[in-house]
Amino acid sequence: MENIRELFQVMTRRFGLLNKNCCSIDDVDISLVQSHILYEIDKREHPSMQQVAEALGMDITTFSRQIQNLVKKGLVKKTPLPEDRRVYTLSLTTEGKFIATTIDREINRYLEEVFSHMTEFEKETVIRSIKLLNECMAKSSVCCKPLF
Repeated sequence: MENIRELFQVMTRRFGLLNKNCCSIDDVDISLVQSHILYEIDKREHPSMQQVAEALGMDITTFSRQIQNLVKKGLVKKTPLPEDRRVYTLSLTTEGKFIATTIDREINRYLEEVFSHMTEFEKETVIRSIKLLNECMAKSSVCCKPLF
């Protein structure tokens, strides 16, 4: 039987998910977590901090620290809601949008290159399998929680 953990370990290393910084754009170092945050903010219309933290499965304290770092780097803007100043919405600055778009383009280019080594059938099979795995992980009682 295949060592499933080994398959995931290798895939994680090949995707560079263990690297401290996922990318450096215009001398701005972005961590993997920060790249995920930029992606989530970019795909929503002025989300609240809570919405993005929940989408990423992060506790609000850790998330707030990451947002502060992104604000300091000039990539994210925090705006209090006029009707409830305790709630902040998030948006990307022009530089943040540029970095999010650049990361997205590079990841898509990388995935296109990876998939270019497959037939169309193999590519569709892999994508269907990843979708199925994501659906099953969402149903799992242990997904996205510490193992011990």
